Amino acid sequence: MKGKRYSRQRELIFEALKASHEHPTAEMMYQWLKPENPNLSLGTVYRNLNLLADEGAIVRMAFPVERYDANTMPHPHFRCSACGAVYDLGLPYDRGLDEQALLHSGHDVHGHEVLFHGICVGCKRVH
Repeated sequence: MKGKRYSRQRELIFEALKASHEHPTAEMMYQWLKPENPNLSLGTVYRNLNLLADEGAIVRMAFPVERYDANTMPHPHFRCSACGAVYDLGLPYDRGLDEQALLHSGHDVHGHEVLFHGICVGCKRVH
């Protein structure tokens, strides 16, 4: 983490996010951390997640409720329409798509996000 001065709570939030593969919401992070950190507020979690995202240390993902990802390398995601879970997909990032967008639009393309949606394996088993 670069930029702002060190904060124990920011470090705690960042480490918890890095340890998770769930792409949690701020509310989820708060619920995970609150039992062992009684002085932690939901506002502190939101502020620190947004600060980390602004610094580029994490990625802010615009779903109906913002989620966060400590993996800042470009990669695609899958969101389950049934349970709302978000998963990383082990597919390569296609830089050729950025070049195609540039050629077709003339815009300076700096990257793209890919989000697949459908029913996850766990929900398929239940239905």
